[in-house]
Amino acid sequence: MKSAAVVNFAPEKGSVEIREVDVPTIGLGEVLVEVANVGVCGSDLHQWTADHSWPVNYPVVLGHEFGGHIVAVGPGVEGWAEGDRVVSETAAVISPNNPMSRRGLYNLDPTRKGFGYGVNGAMTRYVRVPSRILHEVPAQVPFEEACLTEPCCVAYNAVVRNARIEPGDRVVVLGPGTIGILCAAMARLCGAEVAMVGLPQDAARLEIARQYGCEVIMGDAREWARQRDGLGCDGVIDAAGASVTLQLALELVRPAGWISKVGWGPQPLGFNLDPLVQKNITLQGSFSHHWTIWERVIAMLASGQLNVRPIIGGVWPITEWQSAFEKMHRGEVVKAVLRPV
Repeated sequence: MKSAAVVNFAPEKGSVEIREVDVPTIGLGEVLVEVANVGVCGSDLHQWTADHSWPVNYPVVLGHEFGGHIVAVGPGVEGWAEGDRVVSETAAVISPNNPMSRRGLYNLDPTRKGFGYGVNGAMTRYVRVPSRILHEVPAQVPFEEACLTEPCCVAYNAVVRNARIEPGDRVVVLGPGTIGILCAAMARLCGAEVAMVGLPQDAARLEIARQYGCEVIMGDAREWARQRDGLGCDGVIDAAGASVTLQLALELVRPAGWISKVGWGPQPLGFNLDPLVQKNITLQGSFSHHWTIWERVIAMLASGQLNVRPIIGGVWPITEWQSAFEKMHRGEVVKAVLRPV
């Protein structure tokens, strides 16, 4: 049996198309998940436009933000059964003996391979998943929201684990995409005053950030950052996909402040990093997530503490993937969700 899949088949720009793929065969410790919904990530767009900075195992089925039902259980799997509602982490392949994996930080295992670039992802009807990265989805969380657990975990890691927010802090978020808006939402939950910064073409997405209680700024955020005592904001979350925004972050943050960088940008920096030293700034990179973060985020979604509905711009059948990609690429929607057919 075959099913339709969104496949990135070559490194050239635009090398994405619908192809018929075989249903995966599961092995030891694996389950087969029938995908209910899969989110479109900015990284999927970057592979489509060929401006990504990570190796891709072509051809590969795109998609790593997904949830669905278990339809088959392989040998050696314990605690899971057919019919279970699940979401999956992205670390499809890791080395259990790697020092980072032994510490529980398998997201930082250099041999790690993720869905949608290293192994086949979930923009299709069925996906093979190691049971070690499954999480149960409570019945009250619909799959079109549950499939956004992954970007919520990226934001949680960048804001809750890798920044040092205290209630009353003033935090600037650069880049009003999915991750930026979710980072802003997390910072608000931590008790910070938050300004979301974008450009005029980001107007629609900035309005969604306003729904999370953010101040919205188009362009220059220096006045807002220095409003309290003239020194700058307490922290900056750089969620933009351009390296140059780090220069802006260095300018906005106060002495002894912090920057959490979660946005990818393959361009060279091309500017002086002396302010990082002179202002005694803490610069923290943030990549991916791990088990405990997923459990926290699912609890937040289930309780209603974190609401992802405002960022969902629509649900498209997988056969209309290009329309969904284009709407996200143009900034018409923050997050597009696909539905296998």
